[in-house]
Amino acid sequence: MPGQAAKASFGERSGRVGSGLDGMVSRRWVLAGLLAGAAAPALAEAPASTPRPVPRPGSPGARARLRASAPDPARLIAEARLGGAVGYQVSDRATGEVLEALLPEAPLPPASTTKAITTLYALEGLGAGFRFSTRLAATGPISGGVIQGDLVLVGSGDPTLGTDQLAQMAARLRQAGVTGVRGDFLVDAGSLPYLNAIDPSQPDHVGYNPAIAGLNLNFNRVHFEWRRSAKGWDVAMDARSDLYVPPVRMARMTVVNRDLPVYTFAEEGGIDSWTVASTALGKGGSRWLPVRQPGAYAGDVFRTLARAQGVDLPEPKPARGTTGGTTLVVLESEPLSPILADMLKFSTNLTAEVVGLTTSGTAAQSLAASGARMGDWARAKYGRAGHFVDHSGLGADSRVAPADMVAAMIGARGGPLRGLMKPFPIRDANGKEVRNHPIRVSAKTGTLNFASGLVGYVETPGGRELAFAIYAADVPRRDALAPGDREQPPGGSAWARRARMLQSQLIERWSLAYG
Repeated sequence: MPGQAAKASFGERSGRVGSGLDGMVSRRWVLAGLLAGAAAPALAEAPASTPRPVPRPGSPGARARLRASAPDPARLIAEARLGGAVGYQVSDRATGEVLEALLPEAPLPPASTTKAITTLYALEGLGAGFRFSTRLAATGPISGGVIQGDLVLVGSGDPTLGTDQLAQMAARLRQAGVTGVRGDFLVDAGSLPYLNAIDPSQPDHVGYNPAIAGLNLNFNRVHFEWRRSAKGWDVAMDARSDLYVPPVRMARMTVVNRDLPVYTFAEEGGIDSWTVASTALGKGGSRWLPVRQPGAYAGDVFRTLARAQGVDLPEPKPARGTTGGTTLVVLESEPLSPILADMLKFSTNLTAEVVGLTTSGTAAQSLAASGARMGDWARAKYGRAGHFVDHSGLGADSRVAPADMVAAMIGARGGPLRGLMKPFPIRDANGKEVRNHPIRVSAKTGTLNFASGLVGYVETPGGRELAFAIYAADVPRRDALAPGDREQPPGGSAWARRARMLQSQLIERWSLAYG
């Protein structure tokens, strides 16, 4: 199973910065200075005159002075030079009082902040202890080590299933006495609707936009590696993990003598067929590519792993709705809570879509229908909701207003969401993280091309807790991008850095003014 670095490389964004071909598609604090002045050493002599009383930090006078010293939000936004629209709302977490807002009703792209709503939706619908299961079932008895019927690999959508887990299942199958099968080796990925991609408008080769099905191996990504050789390039497609590197036959790569496009994709006779431009390869490298046939991928890899255990299986065949048979091996995922924590930390799109679809159940057979169902749930639960076309935020047509998200953050204050969110670092004027900063932020980020969001909670140095949502988006600039520029758009990295800086500055302002 890919490591955490690989998870982070295939998360939230369209046009993710730093996911170039040759790499593994792998914020001054003002309040402290102001308050420090009150801690001057005691005078050695009595003052010549009685000093004017200084209001305590919590008094109305002190609070008004601090608020007046906070930077003007309009200036901060202008200096960020983001274009488009910036909207935000910050509220007292305990009372719901709106402390400050700008365009709080403006519908803006939520990007991966959608995953915060998905987390709440799944926790209520499935429960924190819910586990996904993957099983091997036999449709006939075992005689002389051979299943007198079919062997069926049945998935329930586990988004954390990896090569190492499949290898464990193969070993346990052999321990159960199985060496072969008289019938077929069937692969049932029908517990969830099959989706060729999360967002069809994304480039074919980006790993954060894979297919979705009831079997999802290695986040539905295949590892492509190349090395320069005397005759050109040696290429390999595999399902590598920490322990295994099983080759993959259902995906293949051909190096083509051209400059552009870098990649092309086609499904040919059940094969994920890729080509890559020779001029883009250099001496060698690797990256993860999306899989478009998840069931075939899982079956291909399991067959190889089973053979290594001495279990001979025929070519995998697709099946659907195979509920019968005797279960021989069951593999359960971790409980839902840590799965969601990882989803929020690494912003894995596949996990978001799987848990959202699983929560919606058979009532939703598409991401749009499931996203709408989640929106209806949020509206009933928190009094308002945005428009969701999926559960990850990758889809370009989702829209959420800052006030929508803050309503959910306040409504969820008694639940586990804050504990599942990751810390958000405050950065200085050079964009460098400020260590041991007195402001504590637990939040979910969201990034698309020229769209950035941050939602969550702030604990101020004064002990007040705030709930907030910040969205910035230059939608016309994003929509004008050519398909070839969507992975690494010109100016996208600098725009995203300025957006993150603005988020830090606004949080510092709110802590200064309202903390």
